[in-house]
Amino acid sequence: MRLTHLLLAVSAATLLAACSPRTEALAPEAAPVETEAATVEKPLHVAVLDCGTIKLSDLDIFSTAGDYAGQSDTFTDTCFLVHHPKGMLLWDLGLPGMLVGNGEMTQGVFTVSMDRSITDQLAAYDIAPSDITYVAISHSHFDHIGQVDQVQGATWLVNQKEKDAMFPPDGSAPYDPSLAPTFAMFSPMKQQVIGDEYDVFGDGSVVIFETPGHTPGHSSLQLMMPESGPVLLTGDLYHRTESRELKRVPSFNSSEPDTLASMETFEARADRLGAKVIIQHEPADIEPLGGIIR
Repeated sequence: MRLTHLLLAVSAATLLAACSPRTEALAPEAAPVETEAATVEKPLHVAVLDCGTIKLSDLDIFSTAGDYAGQSDTFTDTCFLVHHPKGMLLWDLGLPGMLVGNGEMTQGVFTVSMDRSITDQLAAYDIAPSDITYVAISHSHFDHIGQVDQVQGATWLVNQKEKDAMFPPDGSAPYDPSLAPTFAMFSPMKQQVIGDEYDVFGDGSVVIFETPGHTPGHSSLQLMMPESGPVLLTGDLYHRTESRELKRVPSFNSSEPDTLASMETFEARADRLGAKVIIQHEPADIEPLGGIIR
């Protein structure tokens, strides 16, 4: 998904914002709780963050089959803060923070807006950005990387394919040159290149796995929740319920064959685990969560 000219302006403003003083660290919600008997750590849980709203006046580009033409929809843009006893992972970074307080901005079929930044929402949990251990993005489109300036102290987990799409090894421009200023803000971060499947905390509870096609290194997230059981976050493998049901592929994907193959392997994983699937842009999947996955 692209919003080229808007992001040129917003990325420049965000670069300036990244130079502003950092918020002082607060006590993280997931910190151990002292009891008389022993130190008890909170179990795995996930805070669901509102990282913006995307209104589409025409969904035509979201299906190569041509059956979405003339339809409109509203996507939620969601980020997920995974609390694990060994640390915190922030999955996806939403729309650019400079949208906060500026109302709706429109270009072409896209109208985007955001009410609260990631930093503001973390503060509600008594968490500062500096408390976050890891950051991982499902992929590098503008609506999933917009607040990278707020999490510079975290370690960026990224597979080689997506990193190469953002920073081509031959020194050429990235696949979307308008995003180069935002991509540049990932460079100072501590980085860990991961394989096609990566167990973040080493116990199988939080696993990043590649589902390429939307972008070359697009990934999804597997969670083994204590109460909900297995949960799969789609990234942008699917954008809406109908896209999953009909296996619809956006025309701007990097590879339609790779996307269709990823859909097959994703669904096989979901079936094998008996997993709940959450489409990250689908309000019908996000709103019932009530801001938390346990």
